[in-house]
Amino acid sequence: MISIKTLIVVSHPEINNSQTEEFLQQAAKPMEDVTWHHVESLEKIDVDAEHKLLKQADRIIFQFPLYWYSAPAGLKHWIDTVMGRNFVYGDEQYNLEDKEFGLVVTTGMPLKDFQVGGTEGMSLDQIMTPYRAFAKRAKMIIMPIFTVAQFWYQTEPQQMKLLIDYQRYINQKYPDSLNNRQDWFEHELTKFVSRLSDEDERNANLVLETFREQIEDLDQLNDTLKMIKKGEDDNLE
Repeated sequence: MISIKTLIVVSHPEINNSQTEEFLQQAAKPMEDVTWHHVESLEKIDVDAEHKLLKQADRIIFQFPLYWYSAPAGLKHWIDTVMGRNFVYGDEQYNLEDKEFGLVVTTGMPLKDFQVGGTEGMSLDQIMTPYRAFAKRAKMIIMPIFTVAQFWYQTEPQQMKLLIDYQRYINQKYPDSLNNRQDWFEHELTKFVSRLSDEDERNANLVLETFREQIEDLDQLNDTLKMIKKGEDDNLE
């Protein structure tokens, strides 16, 4: 599995009081090559240091709670200070070109409100247009928005699913294809098994081997379906 260097630019003015951000930060900690960068914690924005962080990253994620249909003022200030024209696209120098760009947006409202006919009457994709326009101007690869809605109402199983989905969003190869999911889960399961005691490791290795066998069976099924589809296409000629 190819390692992805991810920079999560987090903006939250009261992050120490946010259960959602604490949960996401704990989820990000065990991930390889992930940098958690809280902009409100910076005493001073060192533009050169910020540029270095951005250049080193393969994937850049803006993460924030939805404040009046936008991000908190801290992220706006960081963007205005760091994302100068000469750095983003001036003189045809695209320092962020081909880097992946993601948005993690947390909201206290349910997702059903963000659709035609809902309370807000528009989708989060529409609301987040300025950030996606910036990424397009910088010639970045734009990922789908990752939304965390009403975290405190989620059940434990829902939160566990959220944890895995978030880890995949920040660390899994893009796009979110079946093969990329399989590679990610196998890699993470292998890491987990390696940290177990000898006895637990033997049992866990059985699970890992079963997982690999199921992947092989699925790959064989996909190959068979492709052959059938090709035969159907040939018969139509």
